[in-house]
Amino acid sequence: MARWEPNARERLEEAAMDLFEERGYDRTTVSDIAARAKLADRTFFRYFSDKREVLFSGSEVLENLFGEAVTKAPKTAPPLEVVAAAIEATAPVFEPRRAFARRRQALIATNAELLERELIKSVKLAATIAASLRGRGVAHGTADLAARTGMVLFQSAFERWLDEDAKGDLGHHVRAALGELQRVVAKTGAAKQPRKSVRTVAKRA
Repeated sequence: MARWEPNARERLEEAAMDLFEERGYDRTTVSDIAARAKLADRTFFRYFSDKREVLFSGSEVLENLFGEAVTKAPKTAPPLEVVAAAIEATAPVFEPRRAFARRRQALIATNAELLERELIKSVKLAATIAASLRGRGVAHGTADLAARTGMVLFQSAFERWLDEDAKGDLGHHVRAALGELQRVVAKTGAAKQPRKSVRTVAKRA
């Protein structure tokens, strides 16, 4: 029977992040991470398939949370509001990991491989949301548009939440981003209202 190691996952995550920052992601190996955490390589592989998964291992959990939240939303809610509410539902998961998320985001921003993986994660999340919306009866095109817009909202809110001076949880920043988007759309719609031509006004006169 494998020997139980207290807080092994958290120790591996902390060791990996420290090494990624000190040496760079590309120059850090699984053995380096395990040694820094004072654990065996086999213990690392009980939690992660490779070093990249230290940064992306929660993707499936996030997909499930999004899908369930969209499915459970009130039937009368507009698609984009459903998506925003689903993003808000993930706030309790992220809040305890805020410090780790800041370090993770900074690391990903400097590495092309990790940026690509982050983009793939975003596309998969959008696909999960769109599928859940279609399951609610939302038209295919509308579901795709709402899901992709939702991911833009998520990214915007997430970046604001990571700011050292930010106040409020992720849900607060999601609501703020949604409000801004709605105001922009409203102003754009008002600006595009057709103006009555002088000729039309003259004819009516």
